[in-house]
Amino acid sequence: MKILIVEDEIDLLLALNNFLIKEGYLCELADTFRKAFNKISINEYDLILLDITLQDASGLELLPVIKKNNPKSGIIILSAKNSLDDKIAGLDGGADDYLTKPFQ
Repeated sequence: MKILIVEDEIDLLLALNNFLIKEGYLCELADTFRKAFNKISINEYDLILLDITLQDASGLELLPVIKKNNPKSGIIILSAKNSLDDKIAGLDGGADDYLTKPFQ
């Protein structure tokens, strides 16, 4: 399974990557909107872990790009934003689940 992790908190990005690699998954990393956009535009992923609060844009803006280029990809939003409106926006935008940070 090929996973793209989009997360601007480097410590969390690396922790997720290390955990998933140990579990046998192939991971690619993006710490900015631009890097994620470029990867999504040219690669296919089975799962995308998506932070919506990125430094250079909202991860929610990636949802239509993901749906266009990777329509079969599962999308799990990982976000510190936990309001109902944020969750609805993410799920209505095409995410399969919404997990709030911090998580264990």
